[in-house]
Amino acid sequence: MAKNTMLDEHYSKMSLMQRIAYHKYIYLILLPALVYYIVFKYVPIYGLTLAFKTYKASKGIWGSPWIGLENFHNLTINVGFLTAFKNTIIISFLKIIFGFPMPIILTLLINEMRIKKYKNVLQTIYTFPHFLSWVVVAGMCFNLFAGDGIINKFFAVVGIPQQNLLTDHKGFLGLLVGSAMWKETGWSTILYLAAITSIDTSIYEAARIDGANRFQQMIYVTIPGIAAMMATNLVLSCGHVMDAGFDQVFNMYNAAVFDVADIIDSYVYRITFQQTPDFGFSTAVGMFKGVVNLILILTVNKVVKSFGQKGIV
Repeated sequence: MAKNTMLDEHYSKMSLMQRIAYHKYIYLILLPALVYYIVFKYVPIYGLTLAFKTYKASKGIWGSPWIGLENFHNLTINVGFLTAFKNTIIISFLKIIFGFPMPIILTLLINEMRIKKYKNVLQTIYTFPHFLSWVVVAGMCFNLFAGDGIINKFFAVVGIPQQNLLTDHKGFLGLLVGSAMWKETGWSTILYLAAITSIDTSIYEAARIDGANRFQQMIYVTIPGIAAMMATNLVLSCGHVMDAGFDQVFNMYNAAVFDVADIIDSYVYRITFQQTPDFGFSTAVGMFKGVVNLILILTVNKVVKSFGQKGIV
C-alpha cells in the first residue's frame, strides 16, 4: 500500500512530457487513429471557408473573393434546395417513426426464443441484408415492384389492380422506408441483444419469484434494461436526420418521383457534378446540414437526459 502511495506521489510530480514518455506505448497505439482524425477530419475544416466565398480555381481557397453570408442567403430562396430540404426531413422522420421501434420489437421477440440454435439462425437471416449494397437492394426493388415486376404480374393473375410503387409518390416513400427497415433492422438488433446480455439474471429470477410471467418480465425487466441503448440510438438517429440515405435514394429514385425523393445529398451531387459547379454554394449546403444535425443531436440528447438517461454527451 505504501509502495502504491509513493508511486502516485512520484507520478503527480511528473511534467506533461514525462507523463507522455511514461505512457509512450499507449500513445503509440493511439497514434494511427490520431493521425487519421487530424488528416481527414480536422484539416478539411479549413475548406469550410468556401461557404463564405466565391471559389476561383485560379486563386485557390485562400485567394477566392469573400462574399460573407451570400451563399447562405441563396439557400433560403433556392427552390431546388428548399424542396430537397423538405423531402429530407420527411423521409428521415418517416424512417425514425417506423424504423426505430422495429429493431426493439424484433430483439424482444428473438430474446424470448428458448431454442438457441433456431435463435442463432434467425439472427443470421435478419442480419444478412445489412451486408448487401444499395445497388443490389435497388435492383431487387425494381424486379419486384416495377410496373412489369413480379408483384404486379402476380396481381394481374389474381385480378388485383396493378400499381407501380417506383412512380407513385406515396408508394415510393413507403418503398424507401420499407426497404431501409428490411435492410437495417436485423443489424440494429445486435446492439440490443448485446445490451440484454448485460442485464443481471438475478433480476429475472426475482421477477419470477414475485409471480411475473414472461410478458411482464419483458416489460418491467428487459425493456428498462435496454433503455440506455434505446436512448443512445435515438439520439444518433436524430443526428443523421439531414442525411436521409443518399445511397438508397440515388439508386432508387427517378424523374417520376423526383419532387418527393430528391434529398439534400442528391441535390448537392447534382449541382456539383451534373451542372456548372458552384463550390461555395455546395459547401454552404454541407455546412447547413452539419449545423442542423448538431442542433438536433444536442436537443434530443437533452430531452433524453431529462427522462433520466445518460445520452451521449
